[in-house]
Amino acid sequence: MNVEKSVPDVAEQTWFKSSYSSGEGGQCLEVATGAETVRVRDTKDPARAVLDVTPPAWTAFVRFAGRG
Repeated sequence: MNVEKSVPDVAEQTWFKSSYSSGEGGQCLEVATGAETVRVRDTKDPARAVLDVTPPAWTAFVRFAGRG
């Protein structure tokens, strides 16, 4: 049985910028979280492709990145 899950359109989601972002044009990402998917995009070019990952994969990435 195939079950398709709908992911909200990119424009319909609430995006959050990193608290480490500044207004000086650094390299920043935005994240939109959902029950099934965490979406990541480039702040400077939000129309480009979006990276979709599972919530457990995102959690593992954030823990790894926070180490150092």
